[in-house]
Amino acid sequence: MSATDYRFRFKDSLIGLQFLFVAFGALVLVPILTGLDSSVALFAAGIGTIAFQLTNKFLGRGEIPPIFLASSFAFIAPISFGVQEWGIPATLSGLVAAGGFYIAFSFLIRIFGKSFLNRLLPPTVIGPVIMSIGLILSPAAVNMAMGKSGNGATILVAHNTALLISFVTLAAVLVTSIVGRGLMKLVPILVGILVGYTLSYFLGIIDFTAVHKASWFGIPHFSFPKLNWDAIFYIVPIAIAPTVEHIGDMLAISNVTGKNYLEKPGLHNTLLGDGIATVLATAVGGPPCTTYSEVTGAVTVTKAFNPAIMTWAAIFAIILAFIGKVGALLATIPVPVMGGIMLLLFGIITVVGIKTLAASDVDLNCPRNLAIIAIILVFAIGGMSFEFGGVGFSGIGLGAISGIILNLVLPKPPREDK
Repeated sequence: MSATDYRFRFKDSLIGLQFLFVAFGALVLVPILTGLDSSVALFAAGIGTIAFQLTNKFLGRGEIPPIFLASSFAFIAPISFGVQEWGIPATLSGLVAAGGFYIAFSFLIRIFGKSFLNRLLPPTVIGPVIMSIGLILSPAAVNMAMGKSGNGATILVAHNTALLISFVTLAAVLVTSIVGRGLMKLVPILVGILVGYTLSYFLGIIDFTAVHKASWFGIPHFSFPKLNWDAIFYIVPIAIAPTVEHIGDMLAISNVTGKNYLEKPGLHNTLLGDGIATVLATAVGGPPCTTYSEVTGAVTVTKAFNPAIMTWAAIFAIILAFIGKVGALLATIPVPVMGGIMLLLFGIITVVGIKTLAASDVDLNCPRNLAIIAIILVFAIGGMSFEFGGVGFSGIGLGAISGIILNLVLPKPPREDK
């Protein structure tokens, strides 16, 4: 079957359900950690994936990459901070603006070409931005693994019980990711949740009251944006990291299918589709969308290249969003289970940033590179804040903006100009 085949088959619906299963753990993890609604996240992933497909079908000369889009991990920290600082509606306005950033960037690439992206966002900037995302999140992971709320202010589960659950969950994720085979290797987060949840059940810390009360059919608790410029200026710069991640995923799926999706439908169209998906997803209260590497891995294993399979996965995600008991059941996942997964997950995000620097042979003996990386990390992690025109800049967003400016204004060593 060619990568352009878009015929609907019954077996494709089953494969699509399987692919949703692969993405499920990561998809619902983001809303659970940030205070958004898990059912809305499922709905957002469905409409986001379909919007991505339609964008590339009509603008990309009919070529549709077999990609599934869902909740982006890169936005966990800013969503968590934004919800606490400004509330969900205001935070959503920043997330919608992040989708607008993708769209604007897609037009810049359309005009100036892919090299424009490399000049504006070299590994020297991208690497430390990704690192700071993982490092900022690490205290929340430790607090939740110890049975506390993300900020450490409230004890939700007894300390020793929480540590047992979180470490068993972490061990399940590690074992699955290291020794798992085939599709099992692609779902370590889901396995970790199931193992940790089962242990929590036998330890008696799960309350199913809300599940019993929930109806089988229910409308997701949609939320809608409310304009807040502080949230917008805080969140938009963070979209830099998933923009680069998008390119990596397009390269990966191109290698798997033997099609060059950077040329057709073109990076400008795939990034535009990602931006439209994110705008639609966040406009109803879901997390921003990003291309899912887990599902790309499943495509690699199954050799199922028909994009219609991703349409089926999207349809099943939308259907699950309207099953009230699914959302209620997800809400019963104990904090230590999430904490055990986060201990590894947020560390891996940091390592991805380090890998970005190492893979690009960034010269860390160069004072210019050291200055850019150092300022990004310290500004982002240390809590530096600026106010310009009545708008505050802080955290990852400030670190990213500072790195971009320094990269543009600091003179390059003579050997880099040659």
